[in-house]
Amino acid sequence: MSLLVLTLSHLFHLLATVVWVGGIAMTLFVILPGTKTALESAPMVNSVMKEIAKLFTPMANISIPILIGTGIIIFYYDKNFTTYLDLKNRWNIIIVLKHCLVALMIIIHFYRGLMLNQKIEKSSLQLNESRVARLRKFSLDLVKTNFALGILVLLLTGVSISF
Repeated sequence: MSLLVLTLSHLFHLLATVVWVGGIAMTLFVILPGTKTALESAPMVNSVMKEIAKLFTPMANISIPILIGTGIIIFYYDKNFTTYLDLKNRWNIIIVLKHCLVALMIIIHFYRGLMLNQKIEKSSLQLNESRVARLRKFSLDLVKTNFALGILVLLLTGVSISF
């Protein structure tokens, strides 16, 4: 039974990772550049990206608890685990670093979705275009940061499974 639980946990953990980090990559490297090329008007690009975010954000939001839940199961079954704060074990150091980066990704994700997007909307309603432009750039920079963090998490995962 534990093999089935572990196998399904790995499957759903990987699928959730593909949705979240792959979705960020698709947005940054395909959708955003394609939208900017096809739609020369910045308001149109912003409108399309807002609609894409409405579709993608719930998928990322669902991926996060799946990653946490399956991660706990995977962690429980891992042969390298001794105690979480055993910093003499190199594997634990990598896992702690990985989990810190994932926590940072989650904070950035929900900050953008719950706080920053509201600031952008409020500034748009107040017709403060320079502030809206700055906030949108900051939001995009946070997406890029999350992508870089996601790649680092994947790298640390690769290192951790090599033990």
